[in-house]
Amino acid sequence: MDAKKTITVQAVVNAPVEKVWKLWTAPEHITKWNNASDDWHTPRAENDLRTGGKFLCRMEARDGSSGFDFVGTYDEVKRNELIAYTIEDGRKVRVAFAKNGDAQTKVVETFEAESANPVEMQRGGWQAILDNFKKYVEAGK
Repeated sequence: MDAKKTITVQAVVNAPVEKVWKLWTAPEHITKWNNASDDWHTPRAENDLRTGGKFLCRMEARDGSSGFDFVGTYDEVKRNELIAYTIEDGRKVRVAFAKNGDAQTKVVETFEAESANPVEMQRGGWQAILDNFKKYVEAGK
């Protein structure tokens, strides 16, 4: 069996790592940034941020035409540094947070591709969500 293809997306967020971590992990913030386009949203998020803990993000089209639960279990959590988890379908994801001085944080997300959609489509969707996160943090919420 071939090793799964991994995809990496990244962004430099103009905020200290402590703020980036908080806004990335707190359910009340996740619901405000976790979408790839304006016609989708995350009306509900649950997050038990610890090794062995689970998370759930309910992602839905704003018009109600479709939706799904994005669910996973945390494999490793290092505050302000790393979140590693396994999605419900068995794919692995790593999110690294690197402090870049006092006012910037580099967020690098690496995930195993799924086979249903083209790699570029997957990269585009995950990058769009990350870009939306960057915009949300930098808007000073």
